[in-house]
Amino acid sequence: MNEQQLKYWLAWNKMSDIGPKRFYQLIKHFGTAENAWKAKSEEISKVLNLSPKISSRIFEKKSNINLNRELDLLDRYKTKVLTIEDDLYPENLKEIHDPPPLLYFKGNIIKDDKNSISIVGSRKATYYGKMVAENLSKDLASVGLTIISGMARGIDTAAHRGALSVKGRTIAVLGCGIDHIYPPENRRLAREIEESGAVITEFSFSTLPERQNFPRRNRIISGLSRGTVVVEAAEKSGALITADFALEQGREVFAVPGNITSALSKGTHNLIKQGAKLVNNFQDILEELSIILNQKPEGEKININQYSLSEEEKTVYKIINNEPVQIDEIIEASKLSASKVSEILLNLELKDLIKEIEGKKFIKL
Repeated sequence: MNEQQLKYWLAWNKMSDIGPKRFYQLIKHFGTAENAWKAKSEEISKVLNLSPKISSRIFEKKSNINLNRELDLLDRYKTKVLTIEDDLYPENLKEIHDPPPLLYFKGNIIKDDKNSISIVGSRKATYYGKMVAENLSKDLASVGLTIISGMARGIDTAAHRGALSVKGRTIAVLGCGIDHIYPPENRRLAREIEESGAVITEFSFSTLPERQNFPRRNRIISGLSRGTVVVEAAEKSGALITADFALEQGREVFAVPGNITSALSKGTHNLIKQGAKLVNNFQDILEELSIILNQKPEGEKININQYSLSEEEKTVYKIINNEPVQIDEIIEASKLSASKVSEILLNLELKDLIKEIEGKKFIKL
């Protein structure tokens, strides 16, 4: 699409009262975004059946929009745009009920992104939840799937990092303008995602990450994907909204079981009760979606016999498992001195057998 036409798409997209449904009504009636922009206020109001209050608000904002400024912002922020009329517009997203008319993005969108899985969950995720999200993402990205998530704290961040760790593709969908990276601590993550996938949004520049934007963001996450995996979610969670959108869009919903005493398992367990596919591993997802790929995920279970471990090292290694173990517990269980345990833990870390996490806790790799 040439810049002359694009600037009108960008201008309409800046109008908060003109969502996808109203925009498509305008295109259907007037033929082009430019014709609609230049039409008389009375005719636009009639086509959209606007109330006097909404009509007044739209035309006041319309009169204050600088058409060329939106194009200038694309250059300033090094941002690309896809309209629904472009060939590269994501095929999965085009099939949903209310696809965004245009997408702002950094990075690259490719045809192979059709084979995508979204992984979502709680912002206040447990260590277990983040570990599962990251490992699922690693395995799925390793066999060539694109991982979709919302770059929020917790599960989303873990999902993106999992894909990046195996040099896989991942796409982050924002609930704000592309000039506002949220949460701010994920700015570096956003840059990494741009290099191996894309950061995208339907929201115009200067749109803040406000609460009402996230359900709209969630429908894009599910819409881009062939299936949505919910890793951890409380009974009332944004991740469950994404799952609802996935069902409405005719996509598969998967859920990871968790600790029955955890509030963050209630949402996922309810999904399983309602028919969501229970996920034990990444093969469950591939089988349900009938995805057959030749590659195998990287990494195999560690066989400690290939390492030259002392008896004391073996003792400490056996105490550590897939759940975080605090150093004091290791000292007590091993019957070794604190200094000896610290020395052994360092040796095991250097051999990539274990990993230290927050609070002087250790887990097996």
